[in-house]
Amino acid sequence: MKNFKFLLQKEFLQIFRNKSMVFMIVMMPTIMLLILPWAATFEQKNIRLSVVDNDRSVFSRKLTEKLSASRYFDLQQYTPSCSEALQMVETDQSDIILILPSDFERNIFRERRADFMLDIDAVNGQKAGVGLSYISLIITDYLQSELPKNPQSAVPQIVAKTQYRYNASMEYFPYMVPGIFAILLTAITAMFSALNIVHEKEIGTIEQINVTPISKVSFIVAKVIPFWVIGLIVLTIGIIIGRLIYGIIPLGNLLHVYFAAIIYIIAISGLGIIISNIASTEQQAMLLIFFTLMLMILLGGLFTPISGMPAWAQKITLVNPFRYIVEVIRLVYLKDSNLHDISPQILKLAVFAVVINSAAAISYRKRNK
Repeated sequence: MKNFKFLLQKEFLQIFRNKSMVFMIVMMPTIMLLILPWAATFEQKNIRLSVVDNDRSVFSRKLTEKLSASRYFDLQQYTPSCSEALQMVETDQSDIILILPSDFERNIFRERRADFMLDIDAVNGQKAGVGLSYISLIITDYLQSELPKNPQSAVPQIVAKTQYRYNASMEYFPYMVPGIFAILLTAITAMFSALNIVHEKEIGTIEQINVTPISKVSFIVAKVIPFWVIGLIVLTIGIIIGRLIYGIIPLGNLLHVYFAAIIYIIAISGLGIIISNIASTEQQAMLLIFFTLMLMILLGGLFTPISGMPAWAQKITLVNPFRYIVEVIRLVYLKDSNLHDISPQILKLAVFAVVINSAAAISYRKRNK
């Protein structure tokens, strides 16, 4: 433990003697949070839909089939129970609930009026707005094609009562900014941990450490602990900037975010160690980490909803830890999710932490001279 303590002190001193690294720790989250939320865009499709059909008529069933046949919607549930449909939204299995009243068909043919209600998960405000637009257009088109052609009769007036949940103002920043926190954690922890060890290789000090009685596990842990601390500092900076610049206040407990972040940092630092074990130079490490992080971020649901990805890409996201930390932060910030709600993501992150760090320890070869 005494040797480990000295090694850990050496790592902290080495990091904070590097003025450029200290500058990056402060400036990276600031610049990313000031620029990235304005630059990202979305394309929406496969919006998850639940239909509460209180009418149970031929007309309402055909309308449901019309919606499910559209590439914009993915029918998740067809039920007469509003509570069941709402449960789907609360558990993030559905994005929009279409509620058809019991007199839906009668009102259309007798009163030329189509009343229905939309209950929309507005955590992703853009997705909610696009979903509302799509569903209104599809229903209007369906009514025009199905109703008897009568030039003296107009298409029924569509009256949609809309309720937006979790992000009632449908603003973009509350959805995007918490996701950027995950990028900050990933970039700081994975990139710096990989480059730090490769730097030891390039200047030759790694060989001096290899001939010491320090075990490889102690060496790896001492290398990554400073970046665990730095990662949490960067997360805190991001949370403060999100509050001061964008006015984003988490609905849930921030301790849940930090708990998930700690597990994620442990996992992703192991990835940095694996890359450092493969690379011989800092340039090689930079190329590898850039390639890996780009795939993780693009397939993590930060910019593009996972439901809108091809089936093969959705399967890849299952083994992407970045996906789960993004989900946790957004759930805590926007849905006031508790520890039980985010436990599936926490468990998966813990599995990743064990597997990745075990691979990191195995792949590191301590060569004695």
